[in-house]
Amino acid sequence: MARDIIEVQYPTLDHTESVANIGITKTTVTVANGITIKEAFSNKNNSLFIVIDNTHTAASKMTVKAGEAYPNSMLGDIVIELPVGISAIQIQDLSRFEKADGSVDIDFAAEFKGTVFAIAKWAGVREVA
Repeated sequence: MARDIIEVQYPTLDHTESVANIGITKTTVTVANGITIKEAFSNKNNSLFIVIDNTHTAASKMTVKAGEAYPNSMLGDIVIELPVGISAIQIQDLSRFEKADGSVDIDFAAEFKGTVFAIAKWAGVREVA
């Protein structure tokens, strides 16, 4: 299956500000493809949030796929119920879901309709652009 790729969106913050701002870009989910969140766990700081907007008329489900990078992936996939509306999901056990390239795969139930985006904060200090 050729998955749709989305990237983690990070806040814009320069050294003179004390507030970070993220301009959100949503991706419409193509259920048949599923999604891969590219470099989802590259910062290793547990700040990743996957935001799902379920626009279907009923609750649906998504499956976070087990990874391949760590032995903890033997715990397998996890299925999460998605109520109608917006859900923010934070994955705490990175080693269960992380693939060797730092990404994570997500599948959606056949009836799902909606959008997805992923946000995180930077781990540590980075250069101001």
